[in-house]
This record gives sequence, C-alpha cells and structure tokens, in this order.
Amino acid sequence: MVDRPSDFVNAHRRPADAGDRVALGFVKALRFVADRFFAGRYGHRAVVLETVAAVPGMVGGLLQHLKALRHIRDDRGWIRELLDEAENERMHLMTFVQIAQPNMFERVLIMLVQAVFYNFYFFLYLFSPKTAHRVVGYFEEEAVISYTQYLEEIDAGRHANVAAPQIARDYWGLPATATLRDVVLAVRADEAGHRDRNHTFADTLKRGGQPAGADGAVAAE
Repeated sequence: MVDRPSDFVNAHRRPADAGDRVALGFVKALRFVADRFFAGRYGHRAVVLETVAAVPGMVGGLLQHLKALRHIRDDRGWIRELLDEAENERMHLMTFVQIAQPNMFERVLIMLVQAVFYNFYFFLYLFSPKTAHRVVGYFEEEAVISYTQYLEEIDAGRHANVAAPQIARDYWGLPATATLRDVVLAVRADEAGHRDRNHTFADTLKRGGQPAGADGAVAAE
C-alpha cells in the first residue's frame, strides 16, 4: 500500500448552511475532547472512536429500513451500504483492540460514550437525516487526519510498527509480512470512502433526492 496525495487527506466539504455548520461544530468539539484525552495514544484513540464510528451506519440503516417499509418502496441499495459501513467500522475496532489492548477504564468509557452517542444520533437522524450524514462526513474527515498523524508517528519511530494482527490480514487481504503501517493505510482508505459517501448522501438529501447505495441510481422523491 502507498500513501495518498495531500488533497486525499485534506479533503474538506465547506459548510453550506446552518445545519452543516452545526454538524462541523459538533465534530470539532469531539475532536477537541479526543485530542486532550488521548494526546498521542493513537491506538487507544482508535479503539474508543471506532465504537462511535460504528453507530451511524447501523442507526441510518435501521431508520431507512423502516422508512422504506412505510413508503413501500425500494431503497436502491442504500440500506445495505449503511449496514456495510457499520460492519467495516466494527472491523476497524476489532483490529485495534488487538493492537492497543484497552484497559478497564477505557472499556467503561466505551460503554458510556456509545450509550450517549447512540441516543443522540438516533434522534438526530430521525429529525434531520441530512445533518446526520453531514456529521458522519465531517467525523470521517477528522478520522482521515488522525490516521495520517498516526502514520507519521509510525514513520518517525515514535510508535512501533508491529506485525498486523491476523484479523486485519484476513479482512483486508494483507500479506503475512503486513505491519501496523499497512493496517493504518487500509483503515484510512476506508474512512475516506465513508467521508465521501456520507457527504454525497447529505448533498442528495439537501436537493430533495433519495440517495442510493454505490450500486444503485439516485432517484428523485
């Protein structure tokens, strides 16, 4: 795997309305707390934040499933993509749990953060799906930046470039010689994909359209 150009890492969707500004402000507040709490412990940061990142896809998939049932319409692959996103983020978590080995305090923190964020995101998505997807888009922008910083720490020798765990090699099809750096590159690429897709979903909802999964066509409501 190779590094990506700076425009890949620094891609940013400028806020276009009040909802976008609220979404960006919320994510920046989360980033501020994470930076202060975890500092340079990127592996432990990844464990806690991936438990948050795995929530939106599952919540969005659930609510879009119920909406499709109510409206008796096909979702054009949107539900499946949201659930696949949640599963992908869960695999990120399973990988970094083996790398960082979270302690008991961090495990309790994970439960508390998930309880609060799940309920917050559920009601946000219920009342404003566009803003909810924008939150995820901005959240993933920050994730790409964080994993880029993680790579820089590994390259500088401040984090050991340990062997990739078996779960990561199996999931991403990495070779037996793969290292933590290869894992972080794979995870960062996933996060960039989620970033771009969620911003696209938000843009489509803003235009009044019905988003579709990657294999489906976007249809107007």
